Amino acid sequence: MRSPAPALAGLVALLATGCSGDTAASGSLGPATAESDDGWPFVVEEVDRLEDPWAMAFLPGTGDLLITERTGALHLRDAGSGERVEVGGVPEVVVAGQGGLGDVLPAPTYADDGLVYLSWVEEGDGGTGAVVGRAGLETGDRPRLVDLEVVWRQTPKVDGDGHFGHRLAFSPDGQHLFVSSGDRQLQDPAQDTTNTLGTIVRLTPDGDPAPGNPLADEGGAAAEIWSWGHRNPLGLELAPDGTLWSSEMGPEGGDELNLVEAGSNYGWPEVSDGSDYGGGEIPDHAEGDGYARPARSWTPSISPGSLMIYRGDLFEDWQGDAFLGALSGEALVRVDLDRETAGDAEVFDTGERIRAVEEGPDGSIWLLEDAGAGRLLRLTPAE
Repeated sequence: MRSPAPALAGLVALLATGCSGDTAASGSLGPATAESDDGWPFVVEEVDRLEDPWAMAFLPGTGDLLITERTGALHLRDAGSGERVEVGGVPEVVVAGQGGLGDVLPAPTYADDGLVYLSWVEEGDGGTGAVVGRAGLETGDRPRLVDLEVVWRQTPKVDGDGHFGHRLAFSPDGQHLFVSSGDRQLQDPAQDTTNTLGTIVRLTPDGDPAPGNPLADEGGAAAEIWSWGHRNPLGLELAPDGTLWSSEMGPEGGDELNLVEAGSNYGWPEVSDGSDYGGGEIPDHAEGDGYARPARSWTPSISPGSLMIYRGDLFEDWQGDAFLGALSGEALVRVDLDRETAGDAEVFDTGERIRAVEEGPDGSIWLLEDAGAGRLLRLTPAE
């Protein structure tokens, strides 16, 4: 990981063929607490630092912020004071490799029942696997989770500590919970719909297979599946119009932004715009190959670790656009979305691995840097 430059600099338009961190302009967010540069359309403010952050979510009605750390801590940050306290009652998690505490998301009914959803990695028969649970969040001087229950498990559990996925998203009507499930670095299960590895599943809020899923008649794990042929989908977001998008890590190259549609097979490991590790060739996506093509792909890799679709008013020109946090690319990547089409893209070279991107209640854009930097940053328009 390179050292941050002393000030903000540089904004690069990405070519249609994609980008990597190597092609982005020099400069980074650096040690800024609140500064901007003539080339940047926003001011960057550092508001906190954490050890190993992974995900964040704002609580409806209060603007307080929940932040997970992969090592198992859940934090609640007060919107007014900025004070951050650790939340009790968090489940025991397996911390190894890419595994640990994952995503956090308030339930659509949070204002009425205080429910939040979490994902994490657990150990069980056969190895490890991702889990989704929900619990009531008690706030106050000593916030804690209560009545935690597991609503979904990735199947089967296998050996290894990579490609869990476990990002969460609710449909705009609150009736469906989507969960991304990585291929656990096993590849072939992503083409086998008798398991949920390498899939995106659609559930009811209680964790049952959602009625109307494309493979519902097959029962078992297949009844949960919305789409399959995924490698490591670490971003998951629904646009206001209900379209579902996912950002996905490819192998060497071939990172993807996908419009996720019911019953579609996204091709992994049969096709990819990247190459296998060690130089092995994989056929590229092509018309007529029977697989859904990515709306956009990147070679060399940017390693997208998160996805947000902007809805706010502060950055009016960016309404409806996708924002990806790039890990190896050390960047914030914006992609112009027009309903079901991904258009031009640009990259803001941050000089640090961006683990998560979220929109604040006021329309500001918040970033979490990955372990090793761990800053929580707030972006607002430059004057």
